[in-house]
Amino acid sequence: MAIAKAERLMNLALCLLGTRRPLSKRELRDSIEAYVEASGPGKGAGGSDDSFNRMFERDKDDLRELGLVIETVENLDGEVGYLARRDSNRLPPVTLDAEEAAALGLAAKVWQQARLAGAASGALQKLRAAGLPEDVDPYEAHGALEPRIPVHEAAFEPLMLACRDRRPVLFDYRKANAARPESRHVEPWALECWRGHWYLAGWDRDRGAERVFRLSRITGRVRSRGTRLTAPVPDVVTVRETVASWAGEIADRSALIRLRSDAGYPLRAKATAVRELGDGWDELEIPYGHGLDAWLVEFGPDVVVLEPAELRADVVDRLRAVAKG
Repeated sequence: MAIAKAERLMNLALCLLGTRRPLSKRELRDSIEAYVEASGPGKGAGGSDDSFNRMFERDKDDLRELGLVIETVENLDGEVGYLARRDSNRLPPVTLDAEEAAALGLAAKVWQQARLAGAASGALQKLRAAGLPEDVDPYEAHGALEPRIPVHEAAFEPLMLACRDRRPVLFDYRKANAARPESRHVEPWALECWRGHWYLAGWDRDRGAERVFRLSRITGRVRSRGTRLTAPVPDVVTVRETVASWAGEIADRSALIRLRSDAGYPLRAKATAVRELGDGWDELEIPYGHGLDAWLVEFGPDVVVLEPAELRADVVDRLRAVAKG
């Protein structure tokens, strides 16, 4: 059904863009095969006109929502016609200075190691054809930088498309403190990369609240659900703040841990205070935000949580879940 509608919209857009005079509903109805089929025999008395009118009005609104400027013109006989003038639907020339070109080139280079490498290269070529300065090498000014965003998770591509198309998804998700994955029904908002890990922010329908999911913990296939989103989508800044909070980037308090003297250098880099305890152990005070328990578990027996008690309990629960397999 989605393919049929896309084809119908494309045919309507081509008709409206290709005409030099306004086309009436009747003319459009006879020119597009999908409208002919909707108006064909067996639709019932008056049903063919009603079906066509509803379909045409929906399609016209959809094209306008996509950005096509459609004019409504009434001729001398009072008949209404429609057309989309090319000059009203033509984008202005793309002009980029050297700094803008370098920024775009650097952005494209970021994706050369990821699944969007082909799309990034194609977009850069189109921009160069549309006005990117020929004497500017987007990579040359930043040759010392090697920015990369690795994407190894199979869930990245279907989730990226779901975010773009605003389509709810269903997937199995294994929390760090759970032995088995659970089914999650999510309205996706955006994908964000933090500390080399990809996260999906969205609305969890089953829990009725916003949630953040680490892509590496999604198991199996991401399934699409062809319904519309029910929750409002926040702006990109709010989504990034949400991901930062869930990924442990925002801390509003401190935690006290014991750490082996020859281990945990990433923890030491974030510590606000370090005290030697002797016997091969140090005491660290580190920022405590959402996700710290999952991070501490990664250091295994080299870390012991002293306080707060809730963090210690969360780490113990996660370790027990790992032990159970």
